[in-house]
Amino acid sequence: MDALIMAGGLAQRMGSGEKSCIELNDKPLISYIIGALQDAKGIGKIYVSVTQATPETKKLIEKDYPDLCLIEAAEGSYVGDMIFSIKEAKLIGPVMVVMCDLPLVRADIIDEVLEKYEMCEEPALSVYVPIALCKKIGIRPDTVFHKNTKLIVPTGINILDASDINNEQPDYNYIVDDPRLAMNVNTPEDLEKCRQMLSEGFE
Repeated sequence: MDALIMAGGLAQRMGSGEKSCIELNDKPLISYIIGALQDAKGIGKIYVSVTQATPETKKLIEKDYPDLCLIEAAEGSYVGDMIFSIKEAKLIGPVMVVMCDLPLVRADIIDEVLEKYEMCEEPALSVYVPIALCKKIGIRPDTVFHKNTKLIVPTGINILDASDINNEQPDYNYIVDDPRLAMNVNTPEDLEKCRQMLSEGFE
């Protein structure tokens, strides 16, 4: 399965430039998710969606990851840029869409999600963590959904059917109790929490 990394946004709440290029332990945030996808057994081509707002991210990909496929979207909404990028890449069938700010995600998580998708009947899959997990590790999620009597938090990893990307797709809610999936970086506090978790062995 091919993968699309969404890397067209600014780190507004971080107060510093492009989110993809923010360094965590001397390594850009986007490098962590690229490494996870490259190491995953079930991932084929990797596409990176950038915008005019993220020129440094584009330069980073061109310099350090010349084998990846760059797509420049219109800098509209996240969903709009995702749809544009999938069409521009001429993708067909299922594609994994991930955000660039998931530095604790590793290949084993990616492959686990892919295996789960192969088992479900729905054309799409969305990955969540329980809100209790977020509270346990001391983070405040931006978005919380109430589904099937459970409070769950989206992780920024989804699988969609590229062939039907213009339409809303029934999705399987895959809930994973893994702290590495709960950590997406939106604030300086999130970045420091990730640094702490890496020092504690969350690899």
